[in-house]
Amino acid sequence: MKRNLLSVLDLTKEEIERLVRDAITLKKRQKAGLVYQPLRGKVLGMLFEKPSTRTRVSFEAGFYQMGGGVIFMSPRETQLGRGETIEDTARVLSRYVDIAVLRVFSHETLERFAQNATIPVINGLSDLLHPCQILSDLLTIYEKLGKMEGFKVVFVGDGNNVANSWINLAARLNVEVVVNCPKGYEPLHEIVDGARAQGARVYINNEPDAGIEDADVIYTDVWCSMGQEEEKEERLKAFRVFQVNEELMEKAPKAYFMHCLPAHRGEEVTDGVIDGPRSLVWDEAENRLHMQKAIILFLLGIEP
Repeated sequence: MKRNLLSVLDLTKEEIERLVRDAITLKKRQKAGLVYQPLRGKVLGMLFEKPSTRTRVSFEAGFYQMGGGVIFMSPRETQLGRGETIEDTARVLSRYVDIAVLRVFSHETLERFAQNATIPVINGLSDLLHPCQILSDLLTIYEKLGKMEGFKVVFVGDGNNVANSWINLAARLNVEVVVNCPKGYEPLHEIVDGARAQGARVYINNEPDAGIEDADVIYTDVWCSMGQEEEKEERLKAFRVFQVNEELMEKAPKAYFMHCLPAHRGEEVTDGVIDGPRSLVWDEAENRLHMQKAIILFLLGIEP
């Protein structure tokens, strides 16, 4: 039976822990210069509606490093741009490639593709969720804190797809998640309520520094994501006091700083924080590569 990864909730607690361990194994193997190519003869199909740096390059590089081939497609390079349905595209691509990564605006597009595909499908980002990012973040935190549970993340900024995915993770692992955002920009209520119904410790506030004193991680993301360009001026005003700067970090003396990138320096974060000694941003970005490899092998049923 084929597996998809559209949400962190598609995984059990044990599977999440396995992915972190597998990613560490793959990372150590690469750092040691060992060649590992279990994907010879396999092809990854990538269908991206949105531009990308880390997601595209990490998946492509990881698949090539493991011996496979990659086909990248944007809608204007496929018949999707001329009216072919996502269902028909899924059925056809399933005959050509072994696994697919989609980066889309609407999460419904991803679900429709997955429902009609006979191959594993990975959410490379949707407006609703970004599970691969959060799993990579968990790997980074484990490397620094030595644990996958029992830590506290304070997300400062927009209650977006990354915040939603942190909340989903709290429904699977014993992780406390605090989201501090302006009124009207909270994470999706259904996701918050669903996580709390499973016993998750999730708290939503409208003050930038709420609950940060004992935070292990201060996390932020851009204030204006792809597709929200028309809201930019309004968002800049709403989020102005939610900048992660040196003053805010001083209130969280033990916290590391994380950002999924790209960063709009001078908006959601200052140079002093993102380039500072407590920033994990570059380790976090590198770990996308190792976690993507672990996810691919897991969905293809290959032990690393």
